[in-house]
Amino acid sequence: MLGAITRWLFKIWGWRVAGPIPTVPKAIWVVAPHSTNWDFLIGLGIRPTIHIWIQYLAKSSLFTWYSGWLFRALGGKPVYRNKSNNLVDAMVDVFNQNDQLHICIAPEGTRSNVSKLKTGFYYIALKANVPLILVGFDWPRKLVPLSKPLYVTGDYKKDMLPFYEFFSQVQGVKKDWLKQWEDTGIIE
Repeated sequence: MLGAITRWLFKIWGWRVAGPIPTVPKAIWVVAPHSTNWDFLIGLGIRPTIHIWIQYLAKSSLFTWYSGWLFRALGGKPVYRNKSNNLVDAMVDVFNQNDQLHICIAPEGTRSNVSKLKTGFYYIALKANVPLILVGFDWPRKLVPLSKPLYVTGDYKKDMLPFYEFFSQVQGVKKDWLKQWEDTGIIE
């Protein structure tokens, strides 16, 4: 029922998905730019539109006693940023224990402007041997472009070039990490 409602809202609001719908059993869905709380609702609308249950990682403060049940029911997994834990290895174990798993990660880690991405998504994909699916939130065109599955090799700068090229095509908010690459061609 919730899927039908979010798919309907996605369509009513004028959003559409463009690009190949992946058929891989496991993937990390990398979403950018993450600039507004409304991104969450758009993300909820994508899942029933493409018929893939994509779970997501979110800051643990969202999983309070009164709202945690809702975020978990919607596929959320809390990330405890204040603890020193190895999220990469924990996520690799989760991927290895599941035959099918799709997880969404926002590598900017915040809605605020950032000059550098968090790289955990890359190392999870590398260690778990799962592809990245790039997902843009193109607000001016109300478009959610998807990339084909991208497998990483361990050569970070080479692997990230298609990543930067993809997100450079997304219209709307451009954070400093992307503007710096567009100006210099240097991948950090």
